[in-house]
Amino acid sequence: MGDYDEDTAFLGQSGPYFWTTFFLLNTVFVSTGFNGLYIVFVGAAPKHRCLVPDVNLTEEWTEAIIPLAVVDGEEVRAQCSRYRLDVVRNLSAAGYVPRRDVNLTDLEQEKCLDGWLYSKDVYRSNIVTEWDLVCGDEWKVPFASSTLFVGYLFGSLISGHLSDRYGRKKVVFVSLAAQCLSVLLQSFSHSWRMFCIMFLFVGASQISIYISAFVLGTEVLSKTMRVLFTTLGAFLFYCIGYMTLPWIAYGIREWRTLLAVLSMTSVVYIPLWWFIPESPRWLLTQGRLEEAEAIVREAARKNKVVAPPVIFKESEVSFASRHSQHHICGLLIMNIRCITLMCLVLWMAINVGYFGLSLNTSNLSGDPFMNCFLSAASEVPAYIVSTWLLRRCPRKALLSSFLVIGGGVLLLIQFIPNTLQYVALALEMTGKFGFTMAFSIVYIYTAELYPTVLRNVGMGMCSSAARIGSITAPYVIYLGTYNKVLPYILMGSLTIASSVVNFFLPETLNKDLPETVEQMQQCQGPNMVTSVHWLQKIKMATDKSSQRPWVTSP
Repeated sequence: MGDYDEDTAFLGQSGPYFWTTFFLLNTVFVSTGFNGLYIVFVGAAPKHRCLVPDVNLTEEWTEAIIPLAVVDGEEVRAQCSRYRLDVVRNLSAAGYVPRRDVNLTDLEQEKCLDGWLYSKDVYRSNIVTEWDLVCGDEWKVPFASSTLFVGYLFGSLISGHLSDRYGRKKVVFVSLAAQCLSVLLQSFSHSWRMFCIMFLFVGASQISIYISAFVLGTEVLSKTMRVLFTTLGAFLFYCIGYMTLPWIAYGIREWRTLLAVLSMTSVVYIPLWWFIPESPRWLLTQGRLEEAEAIVREAARKNKVVAPPVIFKESEVSFASRHSQHHICGLLIMNIRCITLMCLVLWMAINVGYFGLSLNTSNLSGDPFMNCFLSAASEVPAYIVSTWLLRRCPRKALLSSFLVIGGGVLLLIQFIPNTLQYVALALEMTGKFGFTMAFSIVYIYTAELYPTVLRNVGMGMCSSAARIGSITAPYVIYLGTYNKVLPYILMGSLTIASSVVNFFLPETLNKDLPETVEQMQQCQGPNMVTSVHWLQKIKMATDKSSQRPWVTSP
């Protein structure tokens, strides 16, 4: 197959066609920002205490029946226990006064047998208040968060294959419809189990949207606009949705209504079907030359340039078609396997840190809506800076630098005293900045490593590993209920370790996207070069007639 970028060079590097496609595709990512992290509000635990039924207690005993507990050096009312109601009722009826006539520490305590009383200062209702997901059942909230990321895992595994078989565009719009329906049905959940089941479908459809639209933009846009799309475009528009989410949640404090409103945001994308093109690169790998040429000629018309009489040769399309039937096993070819394994580690570590900090915003001091907005806003400069740096700096150095920044800041937070909450918040936002930079870099870096025939499968595989990290993230944050600094130590250490792995990946700066496995750039790391070198010798010894001894054709 010829070089697609060379065959379509007459289109130029910008123009109305590229800019229109750029903005239309980016609007899709706003929807993923709306629906990606609403669990921060839907699953937040408001202040609560045991519900005390009306049993004619005196005012003193009504106030004293909830024990005092020390949390982070501060004396607060217990949230999961009360003094035995029958004992307190008898003491109240006998006229005893708490603390004066009765030493409360001598009284036996019991669980909240009559339920809980929740503060409505922040949330009118959510899944915590509706299904009492506190105390012994508080583990159900991180479990619900994990089901979203399990859905991400399934979506990552299947979306790549569906996209490679049926086309990037079809998968994007089918996934948008699935996301709309899933979130809407979730708003009608009658139990925590149903909520979790629907969250699986929300996650699967959402990641399918993101990966398929990301790959579609990478393949349709020119080399110059590709970097702009994969950094300042896709991620910034996702961030716009993410920043808008807390203000929608601020205005709608009832979780069912909030989900119903968020589900409807996908409906506005229906007209885009007639304006967003399919990937000509993918069409060529399927042998559909006429459709690919029609799209490119329409692009030439919109850019007001003249297309050559023949854009793609039949021999090139035939070659591409023979090399298009790659699947996940193609990632196990020796020189690709090393790259894949290292990418899996990177994606996993970055997602643990990124989603760990994102989900932790409701646990920070201050207003949860403002904290969420600040967490999202800290990503904006990261995307702008990464766009500028990716045009000029090597991918490896950038990724490792920001992994060290993100991980290092997390390790420093544990040394900040409780009295300096704003310093800890500033450090957490700095860590979020570092992880966001790494997140945006690893996407384009991975897309540039894999050839067209394996790009969607490779991105899907890496995204699946990332989902393992994001599934783990809610439980990493949950460890903070036992020790506040433990989540930061775990996330920081894992991130620093992954920055070392990154040094062994090949560099992709200023290199064309490979179209086939044969065109994939050779690995530059010392370990991988040695592996490829020895594999070449073995193949040459067993098959002297082979002209490309290290390549295994499907």
